[in-house]
Amino acid sequence: MTTERAATFSRKSLKWLQGIIGAFLKSPSGTKAKCWVGSLLLLMLCMNAMNVVNSYVLREFMSAIQDRERAAFVNFAWLYAGVFAASTVFSVLLRFSEERLGLLWRDWMTRSLAGVYMDGKIYLRLRSDESLTNPDQRISEDVKSLTVTTLSLVIMLTNSTITVISFSGVLWAISPTLFLVALAYALLGSGLTVLLARPLVNLNYHQADFEADFRADLVKVHQLADGIALAGFEGRSRDRLMERIRRLVENYLRIIAVNRNVGFFTTGYNYLIQLVPIVIVAPMFMNEGVEFGVIGQSAMAFSTLVAALSLIVTQFQSISAYFAVLTRLGEFADTVKRSAEHQDDGCVDCAKSADHFVFDHLTLRSSLENGQVLIENLILTIEKGTRVLINGNHAAQQALFRAAAGVPIIGSGRVIRPPVGKAAFVPENPFLPPGTLRESFVAPEHDATTTDEQVWEVIRAVGLNEAISRHDGDVRHDWHDLLSLRDEQLMAIARAILLRPDFAVLGHLNSSLKQSTERKILKLMQQHGITCISFSDQLPSAEFHDLCLELGDDGSWQIVDPRPERKSVELAG
Repeated sequence: MTTERAATFSRKSLKWLQGIIGAFLKSPSGTKAKCWVGSLLLLMLCMNAMNVVNSYVLREFMSAIQDRERAAFVNFAWLYAGVFAASTVFSVLLRFSEERLGLLWRDWMTRSLAGVYMDGKIYLRLRSDESLTNPDQRISEDVKSLTVTTLSLVIMLTNSTITVISFSGVLWAISPTLFLVALAYALLGSGLTVLLARPLVNLNYHQADFEADFRADLVKVHQLADGIALAGFEGRSRDRLMERIRRLVENYLRIIAVNRNVGFFTTGYNYLIQLVPIVIVAPMFMNEGVEFGVIGQSAMAFSTLVAALSLIVTQFQSISAYFAVLTRLGEFADTVKRSAEHQDDGCVDCAKSADHFVFDHLTLRSSLENGQVLIENLILTIEKGTRVLINGNHAAQQALFRAAAGVPIIGSGRVIRPPVGKAAFVPENPFLPPGTLRESFVAPEHDATTTDEQVWEVIRAVGLNEAISRHDGDVRHDWHDLLSLRDEQLMAIARAILLRPDFAVLGHLNSSLKQSTERKILKLMQQHGITCISFSDQLPSAEFHDLCLELGDDGSWQIVDPRPERKSVELAG
């Protein structure tokens, strides 16, 4: 469950954003990005030039109406339409350039974060780090929001700066008093908006987590549908979903309440913008100090200048949501960096340079707070051809399986194992990659040397022919949705055989396979010259095992020879 904690936005978040932008501009996509940035700046200058021209055209247009000059009226009407047409072209191209740059940045940033997340096995380490919630949403939705909103805010800020420079002179020429009023009005409005809307940063931060938690629980219900129904946990699952809904609704009600208060102020603030310049300039017209068209020009210039200076007032909801997203991604980056820096701290050293398995003074601990010793000072070498059964304490078995596979785990000592391709791992709940029949069974490195007949020969040998034949092999499938747990495990075994490894490390085949099927699989592995290291709760069999490693509940261990004609050897840990 997500724990509510304050969203701390700091200079570190801005520094991280600055670093990300710098890395993006230096990347292979950087040249194209700089071209889009240049086009954005040029188009913003053109847009502001059109706005300034438009203010003077409006002035002359209104003055022509006042003086009843029909020819001037028609000319300025056509000129007015021309300015609007040019502004339309520049506005559309500006939006197009912004979207293309945003997509380019999002593509690069998402690929970078997803690459680090997967290649560095960060997803494994974050499972035990409760300080970082919903990393999947941070990589997908938060990156999208960050890239789009950053560009939008930067463009608005740049555009506002150009607008202030452009219209300050226009407004000062009409009335210095009007310029000073615009400046004071914008500063006062921005300060009060920040005061009223400040809670939105924290509320938006938590809303993103509550929404993600709710989606995650809905996905779990879909994935575990059979288990929930068979165990009769519908009520408990429903209560959990209702609690998720309650939390996100209550938080959103707080957001709505803050938006209401901010809305009262900002709506009145925007309405007054139309009145203030008229109140100041109208007396000047009445005293015949200015033309009638100046009233329209002053209203346009005042509203444009105040809008440029009031970016915080008009965009604070977007800015608050943006700060929340920036904070979440900054936390993600910090956690990834911290995880990478400390990936070897307290973890087992694993080398992939041998043709056998070596567990050298291996001690493994639980990841729970108590840090219970699961295996203490294990010393064991498993040569090719030596079939081993590992049984006993289930938690210790899981820890040793992870250590053998090179998965980061708390402990000390060293594991030496065969390199990738020489050892296949089949966990109790295997992962089946989505794809066609051939893509799912044959690894890319063996694609050229494995025929379809060889694939079907292994499928028939493991007893998976009937289940696989029901589905079109040339169509991409998500096999987890189509196969039972038994068939999933058989498919993972078939894939392991087609890898042609020296070793196969098997995790609890007996959990989903009958004993007769398990014996058939072990014989099949032996026929293919694969040495099996089996994790199981069963007793060893001299037919399939040359050694048995028994793991005790207190971290102790012993090696037993299952062959009855030989005396058992016990090595206490």
